[in-house]
Amino acid sequence: MPPPTRHGAWHRLQAHADAVRSHRMRDLFDADPERAQRMQCRVGSIRLDYSKNRIDDDGLDALFTLAEAMNLRGAIDAMFAGEPINATEQRPALHVALRMPRDAVLEVGGRNVVADVHTELDKLRRFATAVREGTWKGRTGREVTDVVNIGIGGSDLGPRLVCDALRPLSHPRLRTHFVANVDGARITGLLRTLDPDTTLFIVASKSFGTQETLTNATTARQWFLDQGASEADIAKHFVAVSTNTDKVTAFGIDPANMFGFWDWVGGRYSLWSAIGLPIMLAVGPDAFDQLLAGAHAMDEHFRTAPWQENLPVMLGLIGVWYINGLRAGTHLVAPYDHGLRQLPAYLQQLDMESNGKSVTRTGAPVETKTGAVVWGYSGINGQHAFYQLLHQGTRLIPADFIVSLHNPNSPPHHHRIVLANCIAQAQALMQGRTTEQARAEMRAAGLDEARIRELAPHRTFDGNHPTNTLLLDALTPHSLGALLAMYEHKVFTQGVLWQVNSFDQWGVELGKDLARRVETAFDEGGYPDDADTSTRALIDLARDALDAS
Repeated sequence: MPPPTRHGAWHRLQAHADAVRSHRMRDLFDADPERAQRMQCRVGSIRLDYSKNRIDDDGLDALFTLAEAMNLRGAIDAMFAGEPINATEQRPALHVALRMPRDAVLEVGGRNVVADVHTELDKLRRFATAVREGTWKGRTGREVTDVVNIGIGGSDLGPRLVCDALRPLSHPRLRTHFVANVDGARITGLLRTLDPDTTLFIVASKSFGTQETLTNATTARQWFLDQGASEADIAKHFVAVSTNTDKVTAFGIDPANMFGFWDWVGGRYSLWSAIGLPIMLAVGPDAFDQLLAGAHAMDEHFRTAPWQENLPVMLGLIGVWYINGLRAGTHLVAPYDHGLRQLPAYLQQLDMESNGKSVTRTGAPVETKTGAVVWGYSGINGQHAFYQLLHQGTRLIPADFIVSLHNPNSPPHHHRIVLANCIAQAQALMQGRTTEQARAEMRAAGLDEARIRELAPHRTFDGNHPTNTLLLDALTPHSLGALLAMYEHKVFTQGVLWQVNSFDQWGVELGKDLARRVETAFDEGGYPDDADTSTRALIDLARDALDAS
């Protein structure tokens, strides 16, 4: 298939972007009183208001035409059929199978992978239930009180986000901790707070060879033994999420307590699999099932809904509009919900690792900008940090505002402030404040004309800054599952339009390989053969510091 830039829809999109670049959203609302009602999508308990975007019906139609030209529907069907769409690794990308109901059938290589998924989920449920009910006991016969998940990347970010978001549902006896950073300050600081007789460690690494994870796990193992435990006791306090039985067994973990997944599960799409064990331990199998059900509901919506009603597709296309049409380079995610404060970090990996590519699926150089720099923070906190740049800076920064209409974990007088700020910030970013409005407000406040003239430029806001507002009825396991699946499919939509493989991450490996060579140089002296003079000087400084410590 020709790249997107060779299609008439692409040229139409570019021409339209040039024509409307200076148009103002205020005028779009004035010209179309029904705009807010028309520009909405709803899936279950999630509603998207995309009316505050710098786009009109002609722009949307050009995006829909481009989606058809790039065969988005065919790509969606291929993913759900289990075709090997991850071409560089010659495997499917079947995270959607992880949340299919038990009676579904999806055959890959003549095998129903859904049956395999539920066999492993049942094993997880049995283990989680034993820990939660207290029948799983440590070496001294005491119940587990602390669960430590040791992983990195997708083995950390997804479970960490979900456990944080659903913390009000957590088991009252179990505290869940996450260790990812190989900086030893994290693991050693945490270990000082734990009782070895009531702590359960989950070592999450598909290969059981990830350097950061195994370094932290080995430190935890040695700490456990130093507290008086025996090698045989490791099996009562360590479990693994992995596919490498030999390495798991050599570590001291009972293979019966090894939970597996498949090579068609990418790391950043893996929280729905055994990687979600800390989630199931924290909130229980029933809540985990609801998380899966919410994601599956979004999967079915994405697979079947027409483009103009398809929530992930609309988000993906609007993102393409900004990146390729209006040349925005970043995208802000601002959750107005304390439970979702880890969402920006999770989406950074999901989006930037998936679509941060410079070659197409066939290896040809891309002819478009791909991906955006995804960043963000809790919305209320962000208002006192970086929103000044949004309101009066010189950059175009599209944003997603996310808020729950109901929050039973927040007192009503707190939540009304959160809702008011989320709604008002989107309004302020879109409408801005004209110089005349600023002057009128200052006159009403009693300022003299000289002071008004001085302050007017500083109190003028250009506005016209775009936002999507995503409204959840409430933050529940089901709505959270749907929200995360929505973003997965948004990323996939954009990858299809740019013709990149959203399911590999070869760029991650280069730095790891070079780090191994530098570490070898610390031990053996000399330098890696390809080290430049700057790198050699830095190795010298680091080696001296290590020798002195």
